[in-house]
Amino acid sequence: MQFSVIARVLGLLMMIFSFTLVPPMLVSIIYQDGTLNAFIYALFITFGIGFLVWLPVRNHKQDLKTRDGFVITVLFWLVLAFSGSVPLYIADQPELSYTDAFFESLSGWTTTGATVITGLDDLPKSILWYRQQLQWLGGMGIIVLAVAVLPMLGIGGMQLFRTEIPGPVKDSKLTPRITETAKALWYIYLSITIACALAYWFAGMSVFDAIGHSFATVAIGGFSTYDASLGHFDSPAIEAIAIIFMLISVLNFGLHFFAWKNKSIVHYFVDSEFKFLLYIMFGGALLTISALWLTGTYSLTESVRNGLFQLVSVATTTGFGTSGFAEWPVFLPVLLFMMAFIGGCAGSTGGGIKVIRVLLIYKQGIREIHRLIHPNAIIPVKINKRSVNDRVLESVWGFFSVYVLTYMVMMVALLATGLDHVTAFSAVGACLNNLGPGLGDVAAHYGDISDVAKWILSITMLLGRLEIFTFLVLISPAFWRS
Repeated sequence: MQFSVIARVLGLLMMIFSFTLVPPMLVSIIYQDGTLNAFIYALFITFGIGFLVWLPVRNHKQDLKTRDGFVITVLFWLVLAFSGSVPLYIADQPELSYTDAFFESLSGWTTTGATVITGLDDLPKSILWYRQQLQWLGGMGIIVLAVAVLPMLGIGGMQLFRTEIPGPVKDSKLTPRITETAKALWYIYLSITIACALAYWFAGMSVFDAIGHSFATVAIGGFSTYDASLGHFDSPAIEAIAIIFMLISVLNFGLHFFAWKNKSIVHYFVDSEFKFLLYIMFGGALLTISALWLTGTYSLTESVRNGLFQLVSVATTTGFGTSGFAEWPVFLPVLLFMMAFIGGCAGSTGGGIKVIRVLLIYKQGIREIHRLIHPNAIIPVKINKRSVNDRVLESVWGFFSVYVLTYMVMMVALLATGLDHVTAFSAVGACLNNLGPGLGDVAAHYGDISDVAKWILSITMLLGRLEIFTFLVLISPAFWRS
């Protein structure tokens, strides 16, 4: 383990990302909201610590190894969560304890969208901007952004990229060089964000709200500048825009890259993961809208509007709200919550198990049924008309097994803090899948649960964002053996 190289990278990255505090400082100056000092202090603290870490090891420029990449990824997310909590803790509003400030910061970085804050409508504009910005930076993965600038610092980035990109297959690159891959992803990410912000603005949002909600929409985060979330605007046009951009952002960004490169969208409709996602969304929408209408919860028009929006919001693990789905009748709260377990496509900003993994598990299950009927048959599992290596299938089942075990452990830990079964079950699911809103006592916010429960859920959010193995590998004795 090259600890000096790890320290050098962490120090450099802390110094670089300390400057992300400049935009909320400018917002504070524009709106004169009294929080400027909090962001100035946070900038100097983050930059200063980064500089002190970097200075003694600044001349250590060895190439990163795979194990170094795992350590840097996990440590940097933790460091950013602590750094991000500083302005939230220092600021006079919203008067958070350190536990709450850390929880809110990590929730933003991991794009979970679980909040402990109420009274958003009255918060300083700079704090609101900062929360939205945290999600936007975390959406594509701050490590991928860092990879784009690492070559300038004399550090290769492939090891970091492999640990950060979500999904079962991590060896593919969109362009031959990893730096170009990271830049291409961020250009696409930025372009989609700008398009989303313009659409919100044309639909009637203020410039501030349009930019802020575009950050949360494209990042699949779900933070809002209002307690009522997108329901504050009560606008079918805004909700339609949100649906479109949530669906765009939950797709594999590799598909967006090839659409941009080849000036064609044909490849979307031949992609197995994309088609499977459409089937899931269509089936879920049909069930949700029908149940809302047949139970008399809403009229047919309102059932379509509320049902479709809430389904897409939860299924993509965004977590925006226009109505309280936790209070909907019959099976709907559980149906929508279960949809979040599937989550987004691999290589997207969405959370959850990932559509491709669920598709592979489904195809593997069908193959096992066929094998019972034809024991000697050779039946390959195919994605996009290509056979999937058995090693990939094993990794998918391994991930699913560890996912279930992690869920059980975290739920038991939450129950030990005194939470009821519904709240504990949904809180773990909402944080592990990076969804945000849950059921029971966490349907609206997480402010009323204990500090111990918040720390447990903070670990759960990090596990979900790093897809469990990246985090758990660090506690494996084999990882630390030379």
